[in-house]
Amino acid sequence: MQRIVVSSVGTSLLTQQIDRRVSGESDWYITLRDRANLKFDEIDDRAKEIILTLQKRAIQKLNSSDVQTIRAASAELNGIYGIYDGNLSQGKSDTHFLISTDTAQGETTAKIVESFLQQQGIVNVSIYKPDGLSTASTTNFSEGIDELIVWLQNNIEPLKNNYKVIFNLVGSFKSLQGYLNTIGMFYADEIIYIFEGQGSEVITIPRLPISVDIDAIKPHTLTLALLDAGMELPATEMQGIPEALLGDIDDCKVLSTWGQLIWNKAKDELLSQDLLNFPKLIYQDTFRSDYKSIKVAKERVKLQETLAQVSGLLTESNGDTSIIKQHTGLQYDKYTNKNGIDHFRVTQGLRVSCISSNGELTLRRYGKEPVVNKNP
Repeated sequence: MQRIVVSSVGTSLLTQQIDRRVSGESDWYITLRDRANLKFDEIDDRAKEIILTLQKRAIQKLNSSDVQTIRAASAELNGIYGIYDGNLSQGKSDTHFLISTDTAQGETTAKIVESFLQQQGIVNVSIYKPDGLSTASTTNFSEGIDELIVWLQNNIEPLKNNYKVIFNLVGSFKSLQGYLNTIGMFYADEIIYIFEGQGSEVITIPRLPISVDIDAIKPHTLTLALLDAGMELPATEMQGIPEALLGDIDDCKVLSTWGQLIWNKAKDELLSQDLLNFPKLIYQDTFRSDYKSIKVAKERVKLQETLAQVSGLLTESNGDTSIIKQHTGLQYDKYTNKNGIDHFRVTQGLRVSCISSNGELTLRRYGKEPVVNKNP
């Protein structure tokens, strides 16, 4: 079975190239440490020069024909070599993702590793850099992790039936490594580490039989769906929801990193069941009948996610539909010569017809666009 290898990337490949014995380089590590969370457009010229110098040295080190020298230089490559028993030619048909922090040093290191793997014949390799991911602040780190979880859900989860997913956590910052270790229990078939020291073997941690307790969160499906749609809700509406699933913004609650992870695992089952009674939405019998006729679970999930989004926007605007019109993905518009009936998009080929009245939407029909358009 082909493999997808997700490798976290640190910056040791750069910092190891500092020669503290050379005059003028003894303070390079401190310079890089103090700028570890900055992007290229945020760092000074001296730091840029240091990074470029170390980049050249690292590339030169990796151009060595000695595998042990290469593995000693890069923790990330050490892990990847370990996966293939020291022979990268075994991985030419595999897909590699390098998870980088959104920083100058992280991006530089990831590009060095990417280029090296491509030179070795592993062409299916790319860098994923969650926007803002750094340890500059708790907010930056949490938002970056949130984006990473969404990316894993959208890009890795659908491939798990056809690929073996391996998380290579030999490199990266300890803070990121700790999160990925837990996240990997949901998305990876294996997590690998390597003890430090020449000739150390790969440590493989198989995926544990972790499952989400659906029954525990099922009573809160409506609230969690609204939070997932981006709503910020008062704490008074969170009774019974495990605290670990929630985060705080001002005086309101949102999904935490772990809440998002748990919801991603549970939503397909929960949202494919009964039609939820979202605020500001009223269902005509024709709409309920259209919903019940949906045979594909994922189609039900997508519809209910869209309804949660529309409900959240209406609640935020106190029933003003202009906020929905501003959302380009929903393409909310009014039919011509259809007695004031509106419609919005679920997917490119699926529509919901509705009527706006007294700050609420009455949903009339759901289905393929030509069918709904003909009889909204």
